[in-house]
Amino acid sequence: MNICISGSTGLVGRALVRTLQQRGEHVYPLHRAHATDARALYWDPDTYTLARPEELAKCAAVIHLGGTRIAGRWSAARKELIHASRTTSTHQLARQLAALASPPPVWLVASAIGFYGSRGETVLTEEATAGAGFLADVCREWEAAAAPARAAGIRVVHLRFGMLLDPAGGALKAMLPAFSCGLGGALGSGQQYMSWATLEDAIRAILFILDHHECTGPINITAPTPCTNHDFTKALGQALRRPTWARVPATLARWVFGEMADALLLASQRVLPAKLNQAGFTFDHPDIATAFAALIK
Repeated sequence: MNICISGSTGLVGRALVRTLQQRGEHVYPLHRAHATDARALYWDPDTYTLARPEELAKCAAVIHLGGTRIAGRWSAARKELIHASRTTSTHQLARQLAALASPPPVWLVASAIGFYGSRGETVLTEEATAGAGFLADVCREWEAAAAPARAAGIRVVHLRFGMLLDPAGGALKAMLPAFSCGLGGALGSGQQYMSWATLEDAIRAILFILDHHECTGPINITAPTPCTNHDFTKALGQALRRPTWARVPATLARWVFGEMADALLLASQRVLPAKLNQAGFTFDHPDIATAFAALIK
């Protein structure tokens, strides 16, 4: 089948395109207007207006993975870009999908477990309410922006990603140099919960959701056993056979990363993939030790 993907050059997008092509799907990346790709569909990078929206009617599914990176210090301008690249792009794409005479039957839209905010040891499923803070506000508005597509009868799924682990990219790639030198350690108290999934399991979950029509609304893409930052740190050190005695004080993290430290690095999110479990999806790497055994060669 034909599948259109925005954000096809990111960590998730690259792996998803490769896997879809391996199973015989025809992938059409949605690029900025200046891109040169014979298979690509184009949209304006400022207004997110599609050059040929009617081309989407030929697709059995659309997957929207766009959004600027959140890592780094957040200036006011950076926060506005983080917000707009998610909410505005999603609303514009939803509006254009809804206007089609025969829209694609399913639309998967990236979101994040930042929706829940920092909630300590509280167990969070898809039934939990939105939390407080900048990321929670962004995620809530991001998901609400898809309303025109839902109103048009499209099956809309919000992929609430946790931290995705892959040694070739994302957070794990950034951690490996320090941990490989024995300089890795817990952040702050180390008692904050981290909800994660291997990139491989996340891609498998996306394909599962595509194929299972009962999967709709928000779906947590996280392994079934979230762990504390202390246990995550210990497991990574053991996989690398390196000590993890170092510790990054919360005050240092805040000094280096500003607001992002509390919102992302020190936040506690104990998230469970309730909907995936109920639908019968199984994770190849359900716990952090199994994950690192597969990822660290």
